[in-house]
Amino acid sequence: MRSAKAFAPATVANVSCGFDILGFAIDAMGDVVEIKEKHTPGLLVKSIEGDEGRLPYEVEKNTCAVAIQAMMEELGENVGMEIYLKKGLPLGSGMGSSAASAVAALMAANQMLGEPFEKKDLLPFAIAAEKVACGAGHADNVAPSLLGGFVLIRDYHPLDVIKLPVPKDLHCTLLHPHFELRTADSRSVLRDHVSLKHATIQSGNVAGLIAGLFQEDYELIGRSLRDVIAEPYRATLIPGFYEVKEAVKSAGALGMGISGSGPTLFALSKGPESGKVISQAAQEVYESIGLGVDTYYSAINTRGAYVL
Repeated sequence: MRSAKAFAPATVANVSCGFDILGFAIDAMGDVVEIKEKHTPGLLVKSIEGDEGRLPYEVEKNTCAVAIQAMMEELGENVGMEIYLKKGLPLGSGMGSSAASAVAALMAANQMLGEPFEKKDLLPFAIAAEKVACGAGHADNVAPSLLGGFVLIRDYHPLDVIKLPVPKDLHCTLLHPHFELRTADSRSVLRDHVSLKHATIQSGNVAGLIAGLFQEDYELIGRSLRDVIAEPYRATLIPGFYEVKEAVKSAGALGMGISGSGPTLFALSKGPESGKVISQAAQEVYESIGLGVDTYYSAINTRGAYVL
């Protein structure tokens, strides 16, 4: 019987100023999915590890199965598959947990079927899974998890995704405080309307961030990591946010923001040695407010998901 296994990395969505349109992948962690062929048609979620029993096994609710089902419908086939998921990402963390599961599942299933799709063509199926997981089919987690590096989602109708360059010394530190923030709660505090002033500021920062990536201008990247649309409201849901932000910037971070809908925070910096110093600075703040935190630091993942 045929089988295949794949890995998909964690991601940071929004990247401060790029609300719902920017994301990047990191090397530090991710999910692994193994697909095994079975004799009877249809999908079966066989096992899930690392989720503390919280993820659904129902095919219509599980992101791995939903993504593969969308791919099978496009192919017009109904191959029997068993799905084995190993979670390397915490749930509700803002690290693209549901996206990594869906992307790893698609990579493995596509490999088992003899690669009928090119890697980039798997993206719509991953978006379908995100819609089930999060209530909206955003691509700012699934696109970088699949393709790697920094990704811009210019439009959805039709889907227009652009890979951006990654400066060679750019690194990321993730700070995951020990509490869960539901995406629905994080979105509920956002405003429906944005002022012309804030729209102009945000547009300038998105342009500046992209220009900084192309020019490998780390100072410009840092100046552009400013969000005037979502962060002012979401920061109120994350204990110690502004204290941590001040501490990590003093420790050498180019800038800091909320990863996805939170509560994980991300800090970009130059050089591999910066992550340890930034992590220590953040840990001191969290200790002072009595909140535990997990820290991860690594280079930007430019490879994306891959078959193991």
